[in-house]
Amino acid sequence: MRKTVIVIVSIGLMLFAACKKQTSSEQTLIDNKVDSVLKLMTLEEKIGQLSLYTSDMDQTGAFIRKEYIQDIKQGKVGAIFNAYGAAYTRKLQAMAMNTRMRIPLLFGYDVIHGHRTIFPVPLAEASSWDLGAIELSARVAATEAAAEGLHWTFAPMCDIARDPRWGRVVEGAGEDPFLGSLIAKARVQGFQGSDLSAVNTVAACVKHFAAYGAAQAGRDYHSVDMSERMLRETYLAPYKAAIDAGAVTVMSSFNDLNGIPATANHFLMTEILRNEWNFKGFVVTDYTSIMELMFHGVAADTAQASEMSINAGIDMDMQSGFYNQALEKLVKENKVSEKTIDEAVRRILKVKFQLGLFDDPYRYCNEEREKTTLMKPEFLEAAREVARKSIVLLKNDNNLLPISKQTKNIAVIGTLADNKREMIGSWSAAGNWTKSISLLEGIKASAPQANVLYAKGCNIADDSTQYFAEALNVAKKSDVVILAIGEAAYMSGEAASRSSLDLPGVQLQLVQKIHELGKPVVVVLMNGRPLTINWIGEKIPAILETWFLGTQAGNAIADVLFGDYNPSGKLPITFPRAVGQIPIYYCMKNTGRPMDVNNKYTSKYLDISNEPLYPFGFGLSYTTFEYGEPMLNKKEMTEAEVLTVSIDVKNTGKYKGEEVVQLYIRDLVASVARPVKELKAFQKIELEAGQSKTVTFEISSKELSFYRADMSFGVEKGKFILMIGSNSRDTKNIDFMLN
Repeated sequence: MRKTVIVIVSIGLMLFAACKKQTSSEQTLIDNKVDSVLKLMTLEEKIGQLSLYTSDMDQTGAFIRKEYIQDIKQGKVGAIFNAYGAAYTRKLQAMAMNTRMRIPLLFGYDVIHGHRTIFPVPLAEASSWDLGAIELSARVAATEAAAEGLHWTFAPMCDIARDPRWGRVVEGAGEDPFLGSLIAKARVQGFQGSDLSAVNTVAACVKHFAAYGAAQAGRDYHSVDMSERMLRETYLAPYKAAIDAGAVTVMSSFNDLNGIPATANHFLMTEILRNEWNFKGFVVTDYTSIMELMFHGVAADTAQASEMSINAGIDMDMQSGFYNQALEKLVKENKVSEKTIDEAVRRILKVKFQLGLFDDPYRYCNEEREKTTLMKPEFLEAAREVARKSIVLLKNDNNLLPISKQTKNIAVIGTLADNKREMIGSWSAAGNWTKSISLLEGIKASAPQANVLYAKGCNIADDSTQYFAEALNVAKKSDVVILAIGEAAYMSGEAASRSSLDLPGVQLQLVQKIHELGKPVVVVLMNGRPLTINWIGEKIPAILETWFLGTQAGNAIADVLFGDYNPSGKLPITFPRAVGQIPIYYCMKNTGRPMDVNNKYTSKYLDISNEPLYPFGFGLSYTTFEYGEPMLNKKEMTEAEVLTVSIDVKNTGKYKGEEVVQLYIRDLVASVARPVKELKAFQKIELEAGQSKTVTFEISSKELSFYRADMSFGVEKGKFILMIGSNSRDTKNIDFMLN
């Protein structure tokens, strides 16, 4: 098995070498500088800082609309997004430096899973359950983005998502608030480091606040309606974790929450974010969402939409231009106080000072650094390593995988097999898909002695079977068939909701035809969400979930296929059997009539099992792991005490491998119904063949606390069950009492 690349650790150390913690005296100094600038500004200049406009980047080069150029020159713009490149951002920054106040522009961009070197999509990275790898991915992305003049990324997406019909599930960490919180923290630390003034860091933006992932029917931009209990128990935790990690900006979500659009939601933006969580950074809207308050039906015109947003706690208007149009008049009419505007400007200026832009507005516009930074060999190696860690082995009957490199004839079939564009997935930023490695390329490089035969088989989404014959002919000549199937990149991401989770087009028919030949078949899935693959799960002996793995996708998948890397990924989201099960997630609450297959009048379907196809936390390895029985240091604990639970895990297979040991807890009796299990801890361990290790967890009142009947947060005495295992379904259990 290929060993983890040591160079990655050194990359992380190197990139953080210049980072330092900002002292309280430095913070006070920045606050004083902000105030001194603010005192010199006119109302019009203040309002200008609250406006964010887009540039446009395409294959013919960068350009910006004439009206925005005039606004920049008049001091009516605080930030620009979709502008990158050291020379281009310098050109725009120079315009701002010729204004009266010489306040630098802030440049932002959607650096979601890499900038030039594209890493796996966030849902794939979450499958690694490797927080160090996830932080490193964000660190490399920040380094490249900052080298191209960017100061700010619109990431991480912290939305919990339990409906895979929603396309933006690809941008997040899946269904669990505990795992999602740890990943949110890792990504913020990766983007920001501990010193925003370092030229290899960018400001993070926590999005989309709040509960965007719960859009009704999985339809993007749709309404969200939930109790405050559900909001706090499930959806808020990852946002809070990102803010606690130091994220300096937040983005409001498109959706309404219980009838109040987030962009006008004082409860979210002020009561929770500022008052409860003590957030000191600034809040930006999503694209034109102040304007969209009129479509929501809560604002009649530009003025009312602006009034509602600024008074709710929205500091910066992305793209609608409403603040520039309306705020000055609203201040004169006493509908918005100038103090409110001052506070918003103060937050924005503070971030600019933290980034060092007032010291040197061009510090991120270094063309020499740009040339020597992008897509460095060590960055590409890091992308390959993170991609390997993100692959989930869903099935491996009779140890079909790994494939021997001595195999004579290998058929590689599927339009996704010889494909570079789809490898980098949606939200691929400034990534150049022509530089990505296709699966076919990766296989040929990994097995140079094999006769690799390729056939397209079919297109991704149409109904044509014209390529079937060629694919079947190629498959007949092979010793093993590798089938690359799934979605196109555009099928997930923003505005990419699907009502069906089946494979698009005739891909399943192709799989079935090839299966009929009786050849050993490996399915390689490429997709941005869970798919309903029941037939494949039943009939095909080996299945790899690879998601969209980025620039090094083909090499990473080949590393796993041929055993140079032992897969260790675990699903961060449940795979349903059918759309009708949605929402389906592991931490459901019981009903008064739990499922009983022998009793019709219990909570179940007539036509399908309640169980998912693959549960949360699931993922196999080329080796096997045996779990012993969990052991407690005591059977009873008080609220002030810490309980220790340990379990022996043994590698009983032939290969060295990594295992994610997962701990779940259930509160059996409480003042409100509690989930049947909740993830509370995990450890990723590596064991040689035959090696055993004792894994230990500590349980305190923190892990046992919840929002009680009166909505206070804390513990309740009673009996708890601890569950430890390789996924949320297969666990070893033990109980204890909290006295």
